[in-house]
Amino acid sequence: MFYGEFDYKIDEKGRVPVPPKFRNFLKDGVVLTPGAERCITVYTVTEWKKLSSTLTNSPLSRSKMRKLSRALFATAFSTRIDQQGRIAIPAPLREHSQITDDVIVAGANTYLEIWDKALWEEEKAVSQEQAWQIIESLENNS
Repeated sequence: MFYGEFDYKIDEKGRVPVPPKFRNFLKDGVVLTPGAERCITVYTVTEWKKLSSTLTNSPLSRSKMRKLSRALFATAFSTRIDQQGRIAIPAPLREHSQITDDVIVAGANTYLEIWDKALWEEEKAVSQEQAWQIIESLENNS
């Protein structure tokens, strides 16, 4: 399980440190994809395979599955953590997430997200308010 948020700087070669407590879980490599809200999603190889299997076995129509597969798999990048505990973020993903300098690595349960720090602060304010509303509605339905 990945949780917490960690403040880093991206270096001139586009590398971001991975929080030390997560490095062992990512030693077999990672898959990076564009996230839905201008972030980068970081999957372990195991989680990526689970996602692939779930999609392969989904009840979606063939045309929807092709579109979903193109959107997800064509934009994914596979990489490994280097000796200093960093991952290189490909330029298309840096552009998608508007990352230039300060970044946040945020745990999201089964995956990590990498955010431009300013965008993260905006997203966090909105997400936390919405999360409490969802929790409250779940409690009211119990």
